[in-house]
Amino acid sequence: MARKKFDIPEMYKSPVIRKVKEATKITDPMKKDLEPTVLDFGPVHFLIPRFFGFCYGVENAIDIAYRAVDENPDKKIYLLSEMIHNPTVNEDLLKKGVRFLFDTDGTERIPIASLKSDDIVIVPAFGTTVEIQKELQQVGIDPYEFNTTCPFVEKVWKRGKQLGKKEYSLVVHGKHEHEETRATFSHSAEHSEVVVVLSPEEAKVLAEIMTKDRPLSDFEKYFGHKSTPNFDPYTDLKRFGVINQTTMLATETQEVMDILKEATIKLYGESDILNHFADTSDTLCYATNENQSATLALAETDADISLVVGGYNSSNTMHLVEILEHSFPTFHVRDAGEIKSETEITHFDQWKKELLETKNWLPKDKSPLKVALTSGASCPDILVDEVMLRVLDFFDDVKEVDEVIEPFDKKLSAIS
Repeated sequence: MARKKFDIPEMYKSPVIRKVKEATKITDPMKKDLEPTVLDFGPVHFLIPRFFGFCYGVENAIDIAYRAVDENPDKKIYLLSEMIHNPTVNEDLLKKGVRFLFDTDGTERIPIASLKSDDIVIVPAFGTTVEIQKELQQVGIDPYEFNTTCPFVEKVWKRGKQLGKKEYSLVVHGKHEHEETRATFSHSAEHSEVVVVLSPEEAKVLAEIMTKDRPLSDFEKYFGHKSTPNFDPYTDLKRFGVINQTTMLATETQEVMDILKEATIKLYGESDILNHFADTSDTLCYATNENQSATLALAETDADISLVVGGYNSSNTMHLVEILEHSFPTFHVRDAGEIKSETEITHFDQWKKELLETKNWLPKDKSPLKVALTSGASCPDILVDEVMLRVLDFFDDVKEVDEVIEPFDKKLSAIS
């Protein structure tokens, strides 16, 4: 089945990176080759991963949101909160008159009760809670009319509902304050008892509570603020499944599953595991898997530094940074404007949760300098182009872009 085509504004399209992506699709239609593409500009080589940038869910959200704006010039248009975690896209929608009803942390900006039935409300790609859906319906607004919820997030909800009907509880691997996890928690709580775990470390705590290697009081300490009110780990974890926030590290979600499955086997034996632990590996987002697998391949190269482009509140972007920073100096930038000069860069440190100014970041003594370059799933490719061109500004005798891209143009021309 052919992938659905989306109408993406020209301003987000890339004249360089787009050609690399499209040519690679031709040479690797089965998506089996994770070898990064090398763009040789002479003194600088950029290593480009097989998968990065806009995913299906983000393209779907942008298509719906911009159509809503274009087709309803005389109506008031609202977004529940940031549509995706990319400032360039959100700022452009604000310029077009779209207003946010909530901040990303759930703080209300504009009361839903003040809206009118003919106002337009766009549900962001992360989805929204059952409670907010009901509030919109109470003022006569259909929350599904301009619903940009990622289909893979909805797939997680559907799987959770199926498990709930079979009387399974749910463990959600995610950041409990993240919009997507808040939505998943809300939809899951309609039919199941739910608890959120952030990491394999928290999964180990939960597993030890299950097996009574930790006191029951530790549940309230670690999970009381991110579980349904009546959650009882002794009874509700007798039969459960694990679902996730789709932007989490896929390898971490699998580790969370393995830890909790092992605790279940310890309690009930391996022969009866299917009656106690549901296999939910089919809910892992394909785009998250692909992007992270491609980034792991990028981390195995001999790059000197890496640049990761994306919003500073983008969970999936931060996970790419997390993968790469174990291999080489890695700088998370929102756009080319953060690259102040060849000796100064502004970048986000997710561990300190602050912007840092780093001097002498660019090792120009390398010949050639090898730069691993990628971006998050909510980042327009044009921003990657601009970061690449900004780095090239600091070097002499750089090959022309047309020369470097020519082999990719030829591949595309051969099938046109």
